Amino acid sequence: MAGVAERLKSQVNGKATRAQDLERRILANHRAGNMELAGTLARELQELKADLGVDSQELTETEEAYQANLRQAKLAQREFEDKVRRLDKQLSQVKIKEAQAEAAAALSSVAFKAGDLGDTMKRVDEILQKRYEVSAGKARLAKDLVDIEAVTEKENERKALEQVALAEFLAAQGIQATPEAGQQTPATTKEIGPER
Repeated sequence: MAGVAERLKSQVNGKATRAQDLERRILANHRAGNMELAGTLARELQELKADLGVDSQELTETEEAYQANLRQAKLAQREFEDKVRRLDKQLSQVKIKEAQAEAAAALSSVAFKAGDLGDTMKRVDEILQKRYEVSAGKARLAKDLVDIEAVTEKENERKALEQVALAEFLAAQGIQATPEAGQQTPATTKEIGPER
């Protein structure tokens, strides 16, 4: 699911870059008097922005599902850590009893064999170590996700700054910026040339 989210982020970023390129081309062709090409590009930009909206919604839903799964994984990890603590306590008790048995055998000079308890303990230790490594990997993944979210915030901030720069550029050129979907369009006023 993290891979799908990353793929969607890349797709959204690619379409956003394409949209900016189309905006530049529309302005250039409009200024050059190529109205037909400017209209074609404007229509392509319109469709691209609609696709971008769909992709952004899918990205949001995927991120939400990923976060829900991550919370579930963290809960499972805490439960596992509780079990590890209980096993660690049991292992300590077994080691104490084993040491007591060895001491008793040495003191009584009796041939005494505890069986394969040492091998069993070694196997339990190996299993615990493997499970610990898996949990550590999950913890690392959760930490890495926090960094990914910070990067996403910076990308969103960069996009917002680019939109402000575009609006300032258009204003400097005397062209009224086309409002984005959802924004109210102000009353139409003539921006270029005398009003009379």
